[in-house]
Amino acid sequence: MSKTTTNRITKTIGRNRVKAGVLAAGFGASMALGAGVAIAADSGADDADVFAASAASDLAHATRQQADHQGKEAAAKKKADERAAEAKAKASRDAERKAKSWQSPVSEGAKLSADFGNSGDRWAHKHSGQDFAVPTGTSVESVHGGTVVKAGGNGAGDGPAYGNAIVIKHGNGTYSQYAHLSKVNVKPGQTVKTGQEIAKSGDTGNSSGPHLHFEIRHSANYGSAVEPVKILKEHGVHL
Repeated sequence: MSKTTTNRITKTIGRNRVKAGVLAAGFGASMALGAGVAIAADSGADDADVFAASAASDLAHATRQQADHQGKEAAAKKKADERAAEAKAKASRDAERKAKSWQSPVSEGAKLSADFGNSGDRWAHKHSGQDFAVPTGTSVESVHGGTVVKAGGNGAGDGPAYGNAIVIKHGNGTYSQYAHLSKVNVKPGQTVKTGQEIAKSGDTGNSSGPHLHFEIRHSANYGSAVEPVKILKEHGVHL
């Protein structure tokens, strides 16, 4: 083999070795790059899982907080409603008790006629009570429990204009008076209850016709009368 041929073969082998090295390096780089891409992909998946888990936890926490808040609001509203219902029931019970402890002096067929404070020829001064236009013999009842302090003719001591009359003492310095009666069923010193029949209505004394004359007083005697319908209303009685 000539020297020239030998040199040619040596160069060819060298070139092939360089190509092989380049190819090997390129393959290695590709492998390394591929592994890096895979690693990056795996890392991204982990980050996504962590984010998703964190978001779900935050959502669950927010939901619990909202539920707790709504629960507290509902409980507060329920308590407020219960308090309002209790107050309404108490007011109703109080009104019922007042209505039961006080009542109209005439419970059947009562019709208001002459009012408190009216003036006219029938009275020496302004009208001192409230008149109920009812037939003679209508049941007259005590408007409230108390003790009879006056009862009988001559206005029970207040004068003939009242005819037969009764005065009852109640608590807190309040007295009730019933006049123009046809019959008196109680005596001084007797205790009476709310709604108890104490007399029958009539037309005695200075009267223009059958009716009951009713007064609320601050004392047992004539001259201390106040507006009776207003007092009855304050005690839950509406005529």
